Amino acid sequence: MTEHLTIVDHPLVQHKLSIMRDKDTSTKSFRQLLREISHLLAYEVTRSLPMTTRTVETPLEPMQAPTIDGKKLALVSILRAGNGLLDGILDLIPNARVGFVGLYRDEETLQPVQYYNKLPSGLEDRLVIAVDPMLATGNSSAAAIDLIKQAGATNIRFLCLLAAPEGVARMKEAHPDVPIVTAAVDSHLNASGYIVPGLGDAGDRMFGTK
Repeated sequence: MTEHLTIVDHPLVQHKLSIMRDKDTSTKSFRQLLREISHLLAYEVTRSLPMTTRTVETPLEPMQAPTIDGKKLALVSILRAGNGLLDGILDLIPNARVGFVGLYRDEETLQPVQYYNKLPSGLEDRLVIAVDPMLATGNSSAAAIDLIKQAGATNIRFLCLLAAPEGVARMKEAHPDVPIVTAAVDSHLNASGYIVPGLGDAGDRMFGTK
């Protein structure tokens, strides 16, 4: 673990990820596992939220109870696969503001092409967590963070299920101020820009489109 990169090596995270990697895991199971693992990753990415206290009346007596301080978080899903992580995190943080950045990767150049951008207002006052299951080349993720920063965000974290060393390096170069939280960093990218050994295309496996 470094300041820029946190690998969540909890046994439950690693076990669920191993099932997701299996090519015979069904679309239904893959989707459910992604939701479950997003809960566990969300604990890590929100670990250092600022805290305060407020007075609570328990059945026995008043107390100063810890609560999260500041404005509500903002979650930004990098479409389309980001929605798999987004849904799970919203289970835990249902009041978060939500935005979407639509990017697809040109299969020849491996560069991101933007087709959608809808972000909440007031991002400068919120912690923004950008989510995308795969950090492969890092080009799409870096472009998404560019858009989020242009919208005013200054406190940003990036959450992914799986990363490649190339993607981690690209993000660190482009956005050294954005910490990355992931379940694993795999060996490398192949010639098509897929993470190896990886788990294939997260969007296709989540939505059953291939």
